[in-house]
Amino acid sequence: MKNSFHELAEKWPSAVVARTQIGAFTGGAVSERYIANLDSAGRGPAGRFRVGRKVCYRVADVCKWLEDRSSTVEGRRNGRE
Repeated sequence: MKNSFHELAEKWPSAVVARTQIGAFTGGAVSERYIANLDSAGRGPAGRFRVGRKVCYRVADVCKWLEDRSSTVEGRRNGRE
């Protein structure tokens, strides 16, 4: 799982991800509103900062946050997924 988040970072054209672009960065796995709610509860990525009116994150911080929150889902035992 860790490698796939590093692939996201390598493909992203900047060292920074704006909150409004978090959906594009994660392929839709995390929405702007969801991460804003987590930020307000103190559970979002570390090190957020503002550039004008935009809330931003370092790509490395977002990748670490995604790694910490991710787990592998095992298939069902009856043969169906």
